[in-house]
Amino acid sequence: MKTKTRGAVQMILAMTISGTVGWPVLVLGQPPATVVFWRCAFGALAMLATCAALGQLKQGAINRRQLAFAILGGIALVLNWTLLFAAYKHASIAVATVTYHVQPFMLVALGALLFGEKLTADRLGWLLLAFAGMVLIVAGRQNGGSGDGYLLGVALALGAALMYAIAAAIVKQLAALPPQLIVLIQLTVGTLALAPFAGLATPPAAPIDWLLLATLGLVHTGLMSTLLYGAIQKIPTALVGALSFIYPAVAIVVDWAVFGHRLSLLQLLGSLAILGAAAGMMFYKRHSISAAAEPAVVRQKNK
Repeated sequence: MKTKTRGAVQMILAMTISGTVGWPVLVLGQPPATVVFWRCAFGALAMLATCAALGQLKQGAINRRQLAFAILGGIALVLNWTLLFAAYKHASIAVATVTYHVQPFMLVALGALLFGEKLTADRLGWLLLAFAGMVLIVAGRQNGGSGDGYLLGVALALGAALMYAIAAAIVKQLAALPPQLIVLIQLTVGTLALAPFAGLATPPAAPIDWLLLATLGLVHTGLMSTLLYGAIQKIPTALVGALSFIYPAVAIVVDWAVFGHRLSLLQLLGSLAILGAAAGMMFYKRHSISAAAEPAVVRQKNK
């Protein structure tokens, strides 16, 4: 198999796995902090093995400044996952996932505020289109959710997107570190930070719960990250961006097929507007960062 083809297959698998993450989260029925704790714990074990195999755990591999940034990024990443998993219960997997994909626009805003990056007319246009999509999604709540609970879900997804953008902005300062090592630090931080809130005194009792938690950590975090890193090294950035949209597409299908949640017309139009705006930013000027990638991968995609 050619290198580019192998990379495309890896990217498709990574995004398909990402699109199914809401399924085990909702089936578990556990508090978001508990789910994220175990995702971090199992994922950290997987990334520890990966980093050890790649020889990235040698002494002096990271300095204090880099470690501080990686820890801050880990805190943002944990908040990102916790808010997103909470959003699933209020606004459905499909709505939460699409809303979450306003990440590139928040990252653009942070770039303008923190790094003095210019907000061009075309970027502003895509931002306005994404905002119009958000308005349509909120307006469609009478068919896709009810009252304040639905709005809370949308707000939680927006908060998750903001945390992702912050994590991505922080990781941009870690260009010298291997992404696998960054993820290991982030997941370790998440495990330690959430341990007091994870209900460890009363852990899940059913074997299926442990299987789902291990799946989130080993498959949706460890395997998915490994596939994603491998894909980024083999295929052009434009193709990475194009295949990233498999993530929300799979999430919408899973939400419909497994949980029977169908998007209303307004929600569908809003989703198309948001994803279309994200695609426009990516392919017309190629200045944006894919919303489907894990924060630690941002640096790799923009080398």
